[in-house]
Amino acid sequence: MKIFLVEDEWIVREGIKNNIDWAGHGYEFCGEASDGELAFPQIEKCRPDIVITDIRMPFVDGLELSRLIRKEMPETEIIVLTGHEEFQYAQECIRIGVAQYLLKPVNGGELLAEVGKLAEKIRERRQDEEIRKRYEEEQEERLLAEKKELFRQMVTGGISSGKLWDRAGSLGIDLSAIWYNIVLFHMQSLHHTQEEYSHRIVRLEGWLEKAAEESDVLIFDRGLEGKAFIFKADTEEQLQHRQDEFLSRLEEQLEQAGHIRYFGGKGKAVNRLRELPLSFETASHAFAHRFLMGESRILEGGGLAESLSSDEESFDITTIDPGQVDREKLKTFLKLGDPEEIVFFAEEYFRGVKDAMKSAIFRQYVAMDAYFAVVEFLHGIQVEKEEAEPLDVASGVLQTEESTMQYMVRLLKKAMELRERSASSRYRDVTETVIQYIEDHYADSELSLNEVAAHVNFSPNHLSTIFSQEKGQNFVKYLTDFRMHKAKELLRCSSLRSSEICLEVGYKDPHYFSYLFKKTQGMTPTQYRQTRGNDGTQ
Repeated sequence: MKIFLVEDEWIVREGIKNNIDWAGHGYEFCGEASDGELAFPQIEKCRPDIVITDIRMPFVDGLELSRLIRKEMPETEIIVLTGHEEFQYAQECIRIGVAQYLLKPVNGGELLAEVGKLAEKIRERRQDEEIRKRYEEEQEERLLAEKKELFRQMVTGGISSGKLWDRAGSLGIDLSAIWYNIVLFHMQSLHHTQEEYSHRIVRLEGWLEKAAEESDVLIFDRGLEGKAFIFKADTEEQLQHRQDEFLSRLEEQLEQAGHIRYFGGKGKAVNRLRELPLSFETASHAFAHRFLMGESRILEGGGLAESLSSDEESFDITTIDPGQVDREKLKTFLKLGDPEEIVFFAEEYFRGVKDAMKSAIFRQYVAMDAYFAVVEFLHGIQVEKEEAEPLDVASGVLQTEESTMQYMVRLLKKAMELRERSASSRYRDVTETVIQYIEDHYADSELSLNEVAAHVNFSPNHLSTIFSQEKGQNFVKYLTDFRMHKAKELLRCSSLRSSEICLEVGYKDPHYFSYLFKKTQGMTPTQYRQTRGNDGTQ
């Protein structure tokens, strides 16, 4: 705790400064001044926890100084000293928010006692603030996971609109509308790796949240696949206008940011909540083109298939440009695509050469090219080519357009499975590092997802996604369960009080610890100890 003294009487100032063993009592005497005018710039610089000031001083008196401090540094506590007993001074001090009003002369013991009370008040306030921030962080991660699950339920169907409204309402999300549409969206900085936070991306996401709130647009985080926007309105025209305006503003922001690649897929407007899966499917088809196009765009999903298909009734292989089926696009999808997008991607990948697929020769060419692209990709992630979906032309697997498409889907699915297995192996190492870090630091009350993410050089959002995939539960729940397990061990096998165990397992506030323990274990720490005993028996 830092102490700053403002007193115009030199003898009084020296007495308070030198006759009290500030350091011995755990305080840092960080500065002094003879009046408020000299004091305020120093106070702004050293940011003391407690200011002790005389009330009657030349230039800027103690009351005016107190007003300045309360305005600029409301967390700083103030003790006012005065030799005058006028009641109006006490009233003014109360209005300003001064913590204590002491009459001179004041002895060192009395002043030290008042400083001690304030120091305890500051510690409690900081502790409460830390608990509040930690709770908000935990709630934020839980809310993110619950919103992801809500979006999954909305776009996969199988759940009634009534239940969707109920679940959305519990998350503070208003789904009520007559018309809906989904836009899938992804953006990335071209100057940063996926594991690093990009300043541009963070700033743009902040703008997105604010703009979405202003436009009544729902945003759902889809992890590494980007985001989903749900637009809603009372009429189809209003929906279209709201969507166009929002996406236009978004593209302006992205162009201003520079060095950002983005891609979006618009769905088909629907007028029932239970028809959102149709909107999602249409948006997914358009969104799959992010692997087929190099430039940043937001594509319309409705009518896209017709606009991209060939109008020719006959097929001449000499008219086909092999570049229409680009291996690099396929490899990009293998690297960044999601297994759920395979069918959408395959359909759009061949859309431009649909008529050419009537040729057996062309089907063989396309399938073999895709096979070798997959083998090359697998080699890059250290997977043997023998594990790829085999291509046996003689077996008739390429006999028809439909069977060729089915083979392509199997080929990509198997490649994705192998990619996920390889990634899981890499991510497993990261997850094990995180678990070890938790085991080594669980007693630290400051331990957080952000801290661990920095330790493994991942963004918190990316690490949260990976950890949840690997462990089947989010980081906060794993940490809480681990701490509760350690707490139960101490309750069974030690004579430590609950307040001491609280500190041992990383919680500063015994009340918060008891609350979490009862919430997760179904009983208080005291009840658990009485039920289980402290002899190690279950």
